[in-house]
Amino acid sequence: MMATHSRRAGPALRRLSEADPALGALAFWCPHRDAEGETAAWTDGRSVFYGPGFEALAPHEQAGLAAHQVLHIALRHAPRALAMRGRFGDRFDEELFNIACDAILNQTLVQAGHALPRPVVLLADLLKAALPGETALTGWDVERLYIRLMADAGKGGKGGGEGKTAGKAEGKDGKPEAAEAAHALARQKGFGKDLHAAPAPVEGDKEETPDPDAWRERLARAMEDGRSAGRGIGTLGTGALDLPQAHTPWERVLRRLISKAVSHQPRPDWGRPARRWLAHDSAAREEGRFQPAFQPARSADRNRARVAVAVDTSSSIDDARLGLFAAQVAGIGRRSGAEVHVLAFDTVVTGHSRMQGVAWEQEIRGIGFARGGGTDFGPVIAAASALDPSVIVLLTDLDGPCGPAPKAPVIWAIPQEEAPAPPFGRVLSLAR
Repeated sequence: MMATHSRRAGPALRRLSEADPALGALAFWCPHRDAEGETAAWTDGRSVFYGPGFEALAPHEQAGLAAHQVLHIALRHAPRALAMRGRFGDRFDEELFNIACDAILNQTLVQAGHALPRPVVLLADLLKAALPGETALTGWDVERLYIRLMADAGKGGKGGGEGKTAGKAEGKDGKPEAAEAAHALARQKGFGKDLHAAPAPVEGDKEETPDPDAWRERLARAMEDGRSAGRGIGTLGTGALDLPQAHTPWERVLRRLISKAVSHQPRPDWGRPARRWLAHDSAAREEGRFQPAFQPARSADRNRARVAVAVDTSSSIDDARLGLFAAQVAGIGRRSGAEVHVLAFDTVVTGHSRMQGVAWEQEIRGIGFARGGGTDFGPVIAAASALDPSVIVLLTDLDGPCGPAPKAPVIWAIPQEEAPAPPFGRVLSLAR
């Protein structure tokens, strides 16, 4: 840990240690520095920086703001932001991720009795403005909240003559309405970006790099100290914290499932004997023993693998997830050499394209949505099965009859976190 210590933050950190043992313990592990800048306090994920404006705050607000920055580091928000950027590329909204982080942290700190400079973005206000159907203030982690905000806020359902409306509701600048509402609330509350993800440290850098296991252990010990003392965030329990959930990103699971399905499996070649059998047969002849049972050689399957991707044109798939989904499928096709067929459908197959190996992602993303009508998986699965695919991937909300199970393995990629279990296939949620 750096020896450099902030003069501006000294009184606030002492006050914080007395008021909240858990946060006081976590603050000990964070380097604190004075710096120049318009923001009162910010972090790069490794150190907390305090600007001149920090000294203008009341003492209790200084302690709350310091606690906010300490939790940014302890919960590893900067590395998690970089991880999300790695997943979504240029579709990643860094400011929206910061807003989601701040909303959860501020709600936790206010519930624990800490003061923050007002106005402030709270999770309760963010959910009311951007996700009015959500009311629970616990159980959120920032990745889940960010993806929900980036998801298109389509309303409506199947039936009633109107069919299923688009899952896409865009604001003035083309962003999903939920994301625009979050940005609008942040502007109203005077939000200032305070999370600046630092690049990887260079060799010889003495400043500590946040380590997941180390911070997990520190958080557990600090929360236990707070619980024992009976004050501060320790009394809320770990459920109130934005603890990163242990899960594998869905795109990695999808990549593994498709890769396994399209990999060339050796098949027995009954026209050629296995080398092992030849050796045993030769030894048996020399020794006058009975010949061993014939063992065929194995050769790679020369047939080109196929991936059938069926896209429910009436389902609620937002642009961010559709783009990432398309990139994963296209990547599998490029690496494995598999043919990739895209079938658009609702109650019938409305389009069929074979990827040409040039602009797969654009072609998958270019499929039209919100054409109305219901969903029936029987016809599209039958059409996909006729292609003799190695795997069938359906991008859908699973709201419709499934029909009979095909011979090929099936992956149901759904936008929501949960769905009724289908009679066959593997369900993969794209909600995280």
